[in-house]
Amino acid sequence: MSRVGNKIILVPEGVTVEVADDNTVTVKGAKGTLVRQFSPVITIEQNGNEIVVKRSSELKAHKQLHGTTRALLANMIEGVHNGYSKDLEIVGLGYRAQMQGNKLVLNVGFSHPVEIEGEEGVKIETPTQTTIKVSGISKERVGEIAARIRNVKKPEPYKGKGIKYVGERIIRKEGKTAGKK
Repeated sequence: MSRVGNKIILVPEGVTVEVADDNTVTVKGAKGTLVRQFSPVITIEQNGNEIVVKRSSELKAHKQLHGTTRALLANMIEGVHNGYSKDLEIVGLGYRAQMQGNKLVLNVGFSHPVEIEGEEGVKIETPTQTTIKVSGISKERVGEIAARIRNVKKPEPYKGKGIKYVGERIIRKEGKTAGKK
């Protein structure tokens, strides 16, 4: 029995959810609109401000889809109501980030600056030269852009230099001369 799939989704005030016949769900809220089509083996029922997700059979694949569909739908509702954001931190001497129009320009120790294009629906900000804030209504897109930015220069384990999420713990290693006397 799916624990996630059986949870009821409560729709907050100010958010409207429309379910079409082909399992296309449109969620509208104060921050924007998200549209997604789900598998036909999953049934999405709306009763007032509650949404229930049901599956058609007890096959393993249908059980997996059940929980995934419910989680994606809940994330869509949360996104249009409150939005999502990820904060990144740049660690390293001379490492910095700045916005140039719609592009994020990173100077992180390479011979050239690295440019990352912004996407529609995802906002990238640099409050300081060493912090980056990625925000938007789609949890999927915000996480993807933040991961792409972090992937430019992952934090290394010896000095911790690189781009990391705020609050991420980097496991440090001792250098090769640490064991010598």
